[in-house]
Amino acid sequence: MSSKPYDVVIIGGGHNGLVCAFYLARGGMKVRVLERRHIVGGAAVTEEFHPGFRNSVASYTVSLLNPKIIADMKLAERGLRIVERPISNFLPQEDGRYLKLGGGLDRTQTEFRKFSTHDADVLPAYYETLEAVADVLRDLALKSPPNLGDGLPMLVAAAKQGRKFAGLGLERQRDVLDLFAKSARSFLDSWFESEAVKAAFGFDSVVGNYASPDTPGSAYVLLHHVFGEVNGKKGAWGHAIGGMGAITQAMREACEELGVEISVDAPVAQVLVENGRATGVRLESGEDIFADAIVSNVGPKLLYERLIAADDLDPEFRRRIRGFRVGSGTFRMNVALSELPRFTCLPEPGEHLKSGIIIAPTLDYMDRAYTDAKQFGMSKKPIVEMLIPSTVDDSLAPPGKHVASLFCQQFAPELPNGRSWDDERETAADLIIETVSAYAPNFKSSVIARQILSPLDLERKFGLIGGDIMHGAMTLDQLWSARPVLGHGAYRGPLKGLYMCGAGAHPGGGVTGAPGHNAAREILADRSFFRRLFSAA
Repeated sequence: MSSKPYDVVIIGGGHNGLVCAFYLARGGMKVRVLERRHIVGGAAVTEEFHPGFRNSVASYTVSLLNPKIIADMKLAERGLRIVERPISNFLPQEDGRYLKLGGGLDRTQTEFRKFSTHDADVLPAYYETLEAVADVLRDLALKSPPNLGDGLPMLVAAAKQGRKFAGLGLERQRDVLDLFAKSARSFLDSWFESEAVKAAFGFDSVVGNYASPDTPGSAYVLLHHVFGEVNGKKGAWGHAIGGMGAITQAMREACEELGVEISVDAPVAQVLVENGRATGVRLESGEDIFADAIVSNVGPKLLYERLIAADDLDPEFRRRIRGFRVGSGTFRMNVALSELPRFTCLPEPGEHLKSGIIIAPTLDYMDRAYTDAKQFGMSKKPIVEMLIPSTVDDSLAPPGKHVASLFCQQFAPELPNGRSWDDERETAADLIIETVSAYAPNFKSSVIARQILSPLDLERKFGLIGGDIMHGAMTLDQLWSARPVLGHGAYRGPLKGLYMCGAGAHPGGGVTGAPGHNAAREILADRSFFRRLFSAA
């Protein structure tokens, strides 16, 4: 038994921290979660932002949350209900046409034929390819990556995890290589000819990715966003009734039922280190809390550059962390609406208003948005995904009114020429409203109130350094065993007793719960008799 007050202290009460706490407590450990804000959930919370109007503040849609975690934590029994979108996405086009994606293969093919018979005909083969590769990711999501330097255990893990890839045929192995290394445009050009169709799929490649669809490796980000499921339907997306906070509040209940102690308004100022071992944390209040293991649910940049003294880390490791790239180019808004938007191309209410509404009609549009942001700090015509969850969830807005989530891409983490997001946030918000209004002319006049979260606001509010919703770029050099740094890819930090359970570890960003699940398994393994005996030897 531990002589310290807790077996484990977890820094950050976001969804991965709660998942980790649940599995550790279920394994018999005494756990305390420390959350800096007044509510647990991290970026997956629901809050009122204008009298009578509530919405998911940052994370805003469901697909990647792992079914095993939903079942183990009994989230459905605790009231979680996820409503699937009737179609996945709706893309208004600049020429007045539109494209709907989803709702079944036949429906999507019919939509595609408006733009290209060829694209409709190859769609089944494209889906089959994407699904085969996505299955490899699903298989890896709840596995710990082989950790370089672990000797025989590393070799065994690598052999096991490589087995599924090795079992794929040559063509599928080529597909895996394409999706991990190519740009989204290069990959999609090999399949489709219509710019609208390529945009429908290419949008996923820039979600949480400060990059162009022409950037090598962006095809992987496209793939990362399709390996989820909703209510057993692979690749589907949905809305949690009550917003994303419904997920994390159900998780909180599951944790507390097992005796997890959760403290809010408890920001951590420093990880305490003694003789190369993490021994506790110091809160901003000055209180010290000690535990056998310290688990970080914050991003690697925040943990290693702000919470741990430089002298407590190896200089080479610090250099690697300095090179760890963050900044997803994300700008978030929530707006209260007096009425639903009426799109010029499809003005009447319908299923398209219950889908993801994508303002990014072509890959060229997305590329220009990125190059603008690199030069000016923000896009002249930004990429916008709008969801209107009140169309399926009347708990979020007063009768007859609505709320919309605006997830916007290609806004620089840091503005050029010394400008600050504090001075430019309203300008950017106006630009986003105008961008949507170009396709739905009544939108601007329908906005009653807005909640603005620039990259800097996301950092201040949620601890997302550079506003990075993924805790770090999802590129080949920062994935799997190299997330965040090669040699520390299996959830163990460079200090004894220090672990990582957030999106800065495998399998990365999104509301998956997988890093929390996997980290808990490794922590419990390290506590086992045979593991301790082996380590001592």
